[in-house]
Amino acid sequence: MERFEKVYTQGKINLIEIWVDTETGVNYIFRKDGYAGGLTPLLDEEGKPVITP
Repeated sequence: MERFEKVYTQGKINLIEIWVDTETGVNYIFRKDGYAGGLTPLLDEEGKPVITP
């Protein structure tokens, strides 16, 4: 089993994906625009990481 599972994808050139760490449950948002991209934990309205049980 892979450690990270992609659960959401939107776009092609301006790409947004949500990945879940299957060991910790932490959700990450990945954003790619052209040649630039970044990955960061997905936060809720209180600034805490979103955890998938």
